[in-house]
Amino acid sequence: MKPRLLAACGAAALLCLSALADKDDSKDKKASPSASDAAAPRETIAKPMSEKEKKKKAARLRKELETPYKKWMNEDVVYIITDEERKAFKQLNTDEERENFVEQFWLRRDPTPDTEENEFKEEHYRRIAYANEHYASGIPGWKTDRGRVYIVYGPPDEIESHPSGGTYERPIEEGGGETSTYPFEDWRYRYIDGIGTNIVIEFVDTTMTGEYHMTMDPSEKDALLYVPGAGLTMYEQMGMADKTQRFQRTDGTHLGTGGMPLPESMDEFTRLETFAKLQKPPQVKFKDLEAAVSETIRYNTLPMKVRVDYIKVTDTTILTNVTLQFDRKDLQYQQKDSISKATVNIYARVTSITRKPINVFENVVSVEVPTELLAKAMDGVSIYQKSVPLAPGMYRLNVVAKDTVGGNMTNYEAALNVPHYDDEKLASSSLILADTIEKLPTRSIGQGQFVIGDSKVRPRLSESFSRGEKMGIYAQFYNFGPDEKTKKPNAQIEYEIVKSGSNQKILDFTEDVNSIPGASAQQVTVEKLLPLQSLEPGQYTLRMKVTDKNKNQVLTPEATFTVT
Repeated sequence: MKPRLLAACGAAALLCLSALADKDDSKDKKASPSASDAAAPRETIAKPMSEKEKKKKAARLRKELETPYKKWMNEDVVYIITDEERKAFKQLNTDEERENFVEQFWLRRDPTPDTEENEFKEEHYRRIAYANEHYASGIPGWKTDRGRVYIVYGPPDEIESHPSGGTYERPIEEGGGETSTYPFEDWRYRYIDGIGTNIVIEFVDTTMTGEYHMTMDPSEKDALLYVPGAGLTMYEQMGMADKTQRFQRTDGTHLGTGGMPLPESMDEFTRLETFAKLQKPPQVKFKDLEAAVSETIRYNTLPMKVRVDYIKVTDTTILTNVTLQFDRKDLQYQQKDSISKATVNIYARVTSITRKPINVFENVVSVEVPTELLAKAMDGVSIYQKSVPLAPGMYRLNVVAKDTVGGNMTNYEAALNVPHYDDEKLASSSLILADTIEKLPTRSIGQGQFVIGDSKVRPRLSESFSRGEKMGIYAQFYNFGPDEKTKKPNAQIEYEIVKSGSNQKILDFTEDVNSIPGASAQQVTVEKLLPLQSLEPGQYTLRMKVTDKNKNQVLTPEATFTVT
């Protein structure tokens, strides 16, 4: 129930109380006291509330307002909410916080977060409706054991149903022989994530009222269990076991198999483990990382560099490249068989400014090196990139990363200002300084990380290069004014490198746009590798000046870098 609806109910209640009060007043007027009674002193009925009473009243009101949300937690999602989520939900104080929690709860489970539909949520409520329709037995279907299993794990792959009980031929693992049973059902799941394969769940209606309960004891359905000499197992008929031995077992069953060993699937500990796992809510991938995003906790124990670049795809779609970098010296390593391995789990989410989910992505960054080479490998970095297509506008980016070996985490939040490209204006993508720019084979175009068009462009997040390296320069420019006859742009690009703290030009170069391969009025792509041997160590600024002579428009992108 929304707060607005609660307020409306409260207002209606006040109106009713007011009407009753008016009615009581009219009665009082009819039975007005005499003058002597009026003159007599009387105790004041309306006393001011103490602070303690005010706090109690506020607590009662808060409890009333929480009711719809508690109902959501205790009924709607009681079987799928984790202990961590339940604890966090109980600590919330306002309806706004609870509304946000509910929204994030379903988002975490949405298999397609980039679409408007949440298939998990829709399927969940469909299962509740089905359970209520098919498994009710004096209590709502969702409260029954069959309802709970159906809601959490969906319809079984196979059902063996005995709705009336009756004559039953036991399988040999239960002792064989014929007996009579209470109504029961066996549900078989070929696979349940986190539990295993070929999972058989048995439900028995020992009260004959239609209320089946889940059991770990295969002999609980035996209606002749407590009848001496009746419903004997094959082992008991052959004299290899005695029925009284059923009640001396210590494995939680009353099976009549004597001392015969049970198959592994019926082992006491296997049954107990499966039963315990079936009581738990289903797992959520990287739930600790997503929880850190939702609770807006800030961690800074795992250093991480983040860079965002924008590349135009169409007028309505901008490729937003989110690049993350971890210094290997900041990671913790686990050694196994002479191999050292570090692993970082990444959870990231793009939302609108109003926190509406737009895109969610998860991945793992891992480093594996021979232990003997670990010291040398520690000098390097590990880079991960995700390309997210977005419409022009403002967004929020949240990234949570966790070192699974050391447990260190970091939480990064930033605004994304995805640019809008006006067809009438000269515009550019992000200017990227890269340590790698190379053309891809035809079969690899559009695949993998760091791919822009038919090139691999890996940004250098530190923007620091050694003198022995080549610095890559990548940028795209859009919407040149075409010549009326040739339909080609009439433009030039000037490159200038200046050392910081002086006006000394280290590089001064100009080229005609039409000399660049693949250049057109719609788009010009600059891909260059600049040797740095001639540059002394220090900080520099790369300045580009793009001049469209037909439109008389100019762009001046620039970037700073360091040579070591």
